[in-house]
This record gives sequence, C-alpha cells and structure tokens, in this order.
Amino acid sequence: MTLFDRIKGLADKQGKNIKTVALDIGLSENAIYGWKKTKPKADDLAKVADYFHVTVDFLLGREGLEIINEPIDLAQLVDDSKVDWDKWVSFEGKPLSDDVKIAMKLILGKRLEDK
Repeated sequence: MTLFDRIKGLADKQGKNIKTVALDIGLSENAIYGWKKTKPKADDLAKVADYFHVTVDFLLGREGLEIINEPIDLAQLVDDSKVDWDKWVSFEGKPLSDDVKIAMKLILGKRLEDK
C-alpha cells in the first residue's frame, strides 16, 4: 500500500475526498495526488498526519494504524475559538452535523452555568 493509498483510505473513512483534505490543511487541491509520483515535504506530511490523528510513520507504512487520541476538556467545546469541531470531534469517524454541534454546545453551556 502506498502513501497515497493510506491517505485515501483515511479520507474515505471520514467521507472526504483527497481534494477536500488537501484544501483543509492548506495545500493545493492536487498536491496529495502529486505524491503518487513525488515525495512530499516533511511539513506537508505532518499536516496530513495531524489532520487524521495518525502518525507520520503510519502514513509511510512503517507501522500499523494507531489513532492518536488527545484528551479534550469538554468546557472548551463551548468556545469555537478553542477547539476545531471538525478536527477534534466526530462520531464513528464522521463529522458531526451542525444541528448536533449546536445541541452539544447548548448542553455543555448549561452544564457550565449550573456550576
């Protein structure tokens, strides 16, 4: 399996295409497609790994899939400036709908008010 195949598989699991992933991390829309024939810059590869919460070694085929989970303080979810919902919160690997995000913010905000 190639680097491109691994990235494509991760994107597919999240219901995204390669073009969207590239644009989301600040690359040109065809940058990742170009990695079929050329090697990416280390910084760009790190951006992809961070985006999918995997290691660069996984992307390079040096190790198995190990998703990196970082703890999130739920109070930060109420403040959009502190947490990128689409990057840090998902359900079964898929982004949450806007309605679910709003509902969660209301519930978490109420919890903070009750303290």
